[in-house]
Amino acid sequence: MTAPTILPLELRVVSFERDRQRLLKSVSVRVAEGPKTIIMGPNGAGKSLLLRLCHGLIAPSEGEVLWHGAAGRDPLRFQAMVMQRPVMLRRSVAANIDFALSLRRIARPERRQLIADALERTGLGAFARVPARVLSFGEQQRLALARSWALHPQVLFLDEPTANLDPAATHVIEGVIEAMAREGTKIIMTTHDLGQARRLADEVMFLHRGRLLEHAAAETFFAGPENELASAFLRGELLWWERRELTPPGA
Repeated sequence: MTAPTILPLELRVVSFERDRQRLLKSVSVRVAEGPKTIIMGPNGAGKSLLLRLCHGLIAPSEGEVLWHGAAGRDPLRFQAMVMQRPVMLRRSVAANIDFALSLRRIARPERRQLIADALERTGLGAFARVPARVLSFGEQQRLALARSWALHPQVLFLDEPTANLDPAATHVIEGVIEAMAREGTKIIMTTHDLGQARRLADEVMFLHRGRLLEHAAAETFFAGPENELASAFLRGELLWWERRELTPPGA
């Protein structure tokens, strides 16, 4: 029996400060179940930081991160996150997944089937007994996705999962992400790759210098953002020098 969703996720005027520097600035957004949400913006915009706040790895300096469907449950039990450089345990591919399942206290007989399914769906079935650390970087990313898939998360956070991968490996990873989304996992993902965002996004959040400047359906965003910095980003202009802090449309 499927557990009720912990979504929607809402950030209420969330800011984050480190060493007296404000890295995220009054971010307010509501994310519902269903569409794949892609977070875009130049390097240093705060994309990875925003994911970590949403996932609960760090706490905001100000504001609230709310899971409206949690109903007293621990939201972390219904989420997973794949980092840009995932950590591989010193054990086999299958044992990496088994360890993640054991932390959720899933019974060993059930774990065997979940591991087999996750390996098959990510194309890693032939690697089950191979030490995880000898895999290529693309294969390790697939293993990180397999670990998450085995947990059947309601929400999956992905931080630049195809950074530094070649087109073939990127294609495989994107296929796994699409398959997880079709099975009902809410995807919230950062990317700096415009082509990838166009392929995967159902909705887009655009960040610049710690501010959320636009949140729109992908079709609307790519047809023509309301925010001028978002438009410049789509045109491929360098924004690292841009120091203005523009107010989001409608604010």
